[in-house]
Amino acid sequence: MSLHLPLLVDSHAHLDGEQFANDRDETIQRAYENGISHILTIGCDLESSAASVAIATKHEKIYAAVGVHPHDASEINAHSLKQLKELLSRPKVVALGEIGLDFFRDRSPRDVQQEAFRQQIRLAKQVGKPIIVHDRDAHDEVLQVLLEENAAEVGGVLHCFSGDVAMAKKCLAMGFYLSFPGTITYPKNDAARDVVKAVPIDKMLVETDCPYLSPQKFRGKRNEPAYVRYTAEKVAEIKGLTIEDVARVTSRNCFDLFGFGEVDQSSKIAYQIRNSLYLNITNRCTNHCIFCAKFEDFVVKGHELFLEREPTAEEVMQAVGDPSGYDEVVFCGYGEPLLRLDLIKEVAGQLKQQGVKIRINSDGQANLVHKRNILPELQGLVDTISISLNAPNGEEYQQLCQSSFGVKSYQAVKDFLQQAPLYIPEVIATAVTYPGVDIAACEQVAEELGVQFRVREYQEVG
Repeated sequence: MSLHLPLLVDSHAHLDGEQFANDRDETIQRAYENGISHILTIGCDLESSAASVAIATKHEKIYAAVGVHPHDASEINAHSLKQLKELLSRPKVVALGEIGLDFFRDRSPRDVQQEAFRQQIRLAKQVGKPIIVHDRDAHDEVLQVLLEENAAEVGGVLHCFSGDVAMAKKCLAMGFYLSFPGTITYPKNDAARDVVKAVPIDKMLVETDCPYLSPQKFRGKRNEPAYVRYTAEKVAEIKGLTIEDVARVTSRNCFDLFGFGEVDQSSKIAYQIRNSLYLNITNRCTNHCIFCAKFEDFVVKGHELFLEREPTAEEVMQAVGDPSGYDEVVFCGYGEPLLRLDLIKEVAGQLKQQGVKIRINSDGQANLVHKRNILPELQGLVDTISISLNAPNGEEYQQLCQSSFGVKSYQAVKDFLQQAPLYIPEVIATAVTYPGVDIAACEQVAEELGVQFRVREYQEVG
């Protein structure tokens, strides 16, 4: 396997297809050589499901899903459901799919498709496996079935997602992942790229759907797992991330959804996103923000940030290593960094001696915490500070952020922002696009305080 390439998972392939009959093993080896760590091969009927299981059994890094595609919906009956249930019990079978609705080709009557879809969702719930959903020209009907059958109980992914942003949000609200193939690389497919831009990468998978849907570079030719890299590169471009970020996060997503893959679940002190190195020095926080993702888990852009204990300054510097290759070092983990002011001063002091640019992301309540104005202590150590404003007034701030300091916290945040430019060259107020937050009003407050303003997308952490 190539060691210099970031490792990706092809979350949806059809390796049993006739197009791979003459070079299946070579195709799989080529994927490994191009940095594909794992492949999920998908069944579309009983025959292809069994074939997919056989391929997964033969190859260590390949897993299988079994199910009946809407084109073959008439195949679903008591006997076939029993066969699927038996296949779902096999060790490397991780999902039920590809199932769903296809009202574009209508190869099966629509009522038959819907009944097959419902019965397979019920089977997935019986065996506790996620589902892989096919949806073509049946957006409303797919959503209706998922809701009525309570498919959120097992979750899953809508593969080759072709809905709009509104539909994407409905799927995300049910806990589903969305997967994108090489079609997002097509020059005229701006609609799909708009969805990619809107969907948090923490809920996104990449796939080939090979041998179909080759990326633009290979359009008109057979697709194969090695080409999932081109989709990941396009996602990185759209999301303003690196290919390493996309590989790490989407691989983690596959691990969380399907249970396979190679994921580092150890705690992280220093972790990279884009070309910035972030320092996770505490999981404690002054606030209990209702939109904070850490109340679900401690994963940020594929990095596990739960700390068994808070690191020492020596441990932080050891984790940083050589910082010269990064654009900046950012104190921003899964907690409020300025709770550890003394450590920040020590570490930032050592890093500044090496010419490193320093940023702090904070909730702006450090003066309340330390009962003094701590900003002069940051002068000369910090180049940028980003403060979470999040609301245009104290009442809304407390509803959203639930500060342990109560109603006085919002004024303290504003005072901190107003004073910060005296000591720190770049000061930014931010607000999260949580439903109901008046972003324009937040920006007006930032202007009145004389600081820059930046919008942070809700559910897009890091």
